[in-house]
Amino acid sequence: MDTSDSKQTAEGISAAPLERPWLFGLLIAPMAVLSNGIIGGGLSYLFRGQGVGMAHGAEIIALLNLPQTIYFLWSPITDFWIRRRTWLMVAATAAAICMFAAFQRDRLASRGAVTLMFLSACLGQLTIAGCGGMMGSLHSETGRRRAGSFYQAGSLGFGAVALFALAFFSERLHLGELGWIAAAMIALPSLAALAAPEQRVVREHGFQETVASIAHEAKATFLRWEAIPYSLTCLLPIGSGAMIQLLPGLAAEYHISGRQVGWINGVGGSLLMVAGAIAFPLIPTRVRAPVAYLAVCLMNEATLAILWLGPLGPSIYFAGATLFLFTIGACYAGFTAVVLEFLGRSGKSGSARYSIINSLGNVPVAAMVFIDGKGYAEWGVRGMPGIDVVVGTVTGAMMLTYFLTHRRRSTPEVEVAEVST
Repeated sequence: MDTSDSKQTAEGISAAPLERPWLFGLLIAPMAVLSNGIIGGGLSYLFRGQGVGMAHGAEIIALLNLPQTIYFLWSPITDFWIRRRTWLMVAATAAAICMFAAFQRDRLASRGAVTLMFLSACLGQLTIAGCGGMMGSLHSETGRRRAGSFYQAGSLGFGAVALFALAFFSERLHLGELGWIAAAMIALPSLAALAAPEQRVVREHGFQETVASIAHEAKATFLRWEAIPYSLTCLLPIGSGAMIQLLPGLAAEYHISGRQVGWINGVGGSLLMVAGAIAFPLIPTRVRAPVAYLAVCLMNEATLAILWLGPLGPSIYFAGATLFLFTIGACYAGFTAVVLEFLGRSGKSGSARYSIINSLGNVPVAAMVFIDGKGYAEWGVRGMPGIDVVVGTVTGAMMLTYFLTHRRRSTPEVEVAEVST
């Protein structure tokens, strides 16, 4: 081993104890509250309390989910001027203020309130970009895997807590008072960024040098052969979690009561997904992230096979749903590990490149919701999990075979670019 390799190894070992990967479970909390708690569940409940029709409410929620798909358009801002952890706190605070202002309106479905919530959702996406850039700057592979797992666990856990808090206090407080709670849940967790690993600003001498640095990093990440299988892995219709949204609709077919649905697909389900996300780093880091991810995804499809092939009874639903929710949590953590391995080191443009790669994962979610729905329309209750199993297993097994039969090429040159700046 040459001197540079020894130096890098020593730096990775010495940096590992300071990385604090568990912090990312808190750093993602602002967006978890916004996306999974308020927009993803709380608004639907609050809309009904204000007499907003389901169709109109769904249209508003769909609009507020749009920033998740296009946030790579403005996320590069978190790579400039100030540290990424500072951007995270600024963005979370601004998003909290906008959400608070929206809750001060008489009706959440009014144009003014929806505009403020949309702005809050756009600002909140910068916390994801900031987290991605910071995770990409971690030195050790173990730290990156753990950070991704805590990141996903925090996203799932804080989303469930926020949904519970909004539903619980909505019957006891006015809408304006509820806005204080929503804003606090968004802003306060971002203060954990003060304890995040030091994030130095990568400075250049001028505009041309900055553009050249970003172009070099983008080329090192995307214009290489391995970018193709990594991109395909992110786009695969496997491990999408689309069935999370559809399982409650199947419950009646398995003779499950509404109260049981509320438990297994609510708080209990969230805890199972958090546990699965935290368990993913138990897979040794010597196993490449795509291999570990796809293996867990195939296990996840096997749990849906229980619902597909088993009798329509409560025990089958509980067994299939429980195992599915646990393994999908591990899939989410594995997906983040794949994104970070694809990204390489953060360098100057880590947040922007992370956002582009991460946004690819939203495509199969929407696609599989549509495909699974078609499966139900064509073949009934068994068709929904069945078509998910077939499509996911075939594509996942093909990609897993590729990664098992092809050795990993050299690390992207962006690592060198970051060290030299």
